[in-house]
Amino acid sequence: MIKFELGKVVSTNGVHNMCCVDKDFSLFVNSSFQRYSSGDWGEMCDEDKEQNEQALEEGERLMGSYENKEHDWKIWIITEWDRSVTTILFPEEY
Repeated sequence: MIKFELGKVVSTNGVHNMCCVDKDFSLFVNSSFQRYSSGDWGEMCDEDKEQNEQALEEGERLMGSYENKEHDWKIWIITEWDRSVTTILFPEEY
C-alpha cells in the first residue's frame, strides 16, 4: 500500500543503465521502491526514520536508503517536499 504521494518517479542515468544490464539489480530497485512507498525507510538510523515520519505530517522531503551487501549495491530514494517527483539514485550521484 502506498503511504504518500510519489509524484513523477524518475531515476538517474546511472541507476537506469544498471537496471538495463543487470536483472538482479533491477529487482533490487523494484523491491526497494516498494518498501519505500509503503513507508519502510530502509537502512537509516532511527533519528532519520523519525524525521521521515514527521516529514509525512509536515510536508517535508522524504528519503530512504537501501542496501544489498551481497552485491555491494546501495541506492537512495528521495521524494521532494511538494511530492512532485521521486528520484532513485546512487549516493555518489547526489
